[in-house]
Amino acid sequence: MMKRPFVSLRPEITRTHALILMDWLEDERVTRYLSDSSSVSRSIAEAIDRTQMPILTHLFNQGGRFFMVHDRDDAPVGFVRLIKTGRDCEMVLVIGDHDNWGRRIGSSTIRAGLKLAFLEMRAETVIARIHPDNTGSLKAFERCGFLGVSETATLRSLSISAGRYRRLLREGVMAEAGDIHITDLDETRLQDLIAFEQGPAMVELEHEIERATVVAAQRIAANVVTMNSQVALHLDDEAIKVSLVYPQDADERAGKLSVLSDVGAAILGYREGDAVDCVVSERTRHLQIGRLIYQPESAGDFHL
Repeated sequence: MMKRPFVSLRPEITRTHALILMDWLEDERVTRYLSDSSSVSRSIAEAIDRTQMPILTHLFNQGGRFFMVHDRDDAPVGFVRLIKTGRDCEMVLVIGDHDNWGRRIGSSTIRAGLKLAFLEMRAETVIARIHPDNTGSLKAFERCGFLGVSETATLRSLSISAGRYRRLLREGVMAEAGDIHITDLDETRLQDLIAFEQGPAMVELEHEIERATVVAAQRIAANVVTMNSQVALHLDDEAIKVSLVYPQDADERAGKLSVLSDVGAAILGYREGDAVDCVVSERTRHLQIGRLIYQPESAGDFHL
């Protein structure tokens, strides 16, 4: 399978982002199929004129949630709006940087948006409304599991249910990275954790658990990062040793990283030699799993 481009959706919107958005919305190639591009551009201009604040996030989240799409190099390449009405959530997606068209950035962005819509906003259905001539966008949504609902001469509606999303996630269709494996004991404990907590970290953890292959603790491969494992990593060019622990045992200064931390959630279930991109403190980092120093299951420590 061709490696999918890495993207991240970031909620903070700065004045610089707003100016970039205005440039995109003045490009006819970008706005060709956007019915309200002129009003959106006008709203952004008014927001910039109304305040000198450097952060404009609150102005962009009126009537829905707004995210800037960043690529592997942390450059903004588009935006996503998620508008939840009752149990439904509409997704509006624009890849404004046309140099990235045709590189499947849109599909990666849709999958990232679905993660938020279903696992954080708890929508039951996500809807997309697209012009029938916008074949690139239609293909991207269909590639991500959306099915046609209705069509007119100017609008085609597609949707995906929460149940279908979770099934495709388990089948690997929605995954942005390689397969992961977790033990049945870890799954039970982590599901209990998810049941009592909320927030962005929980979204990442639930997403990973949902797509993981669950294996009996006695049968997990000895090179898989399980809970309470100690592993050598390369974080970009920095070599570190960490233990993956539950939140109550976390001590970053001692190298004990919570499974709810950026790095902790990113390494769960991977094998020695695997590599994955993740966002750490608003910056995209490259993680390489090195040697597994200690794994409870291979040591017979099933109580951990």
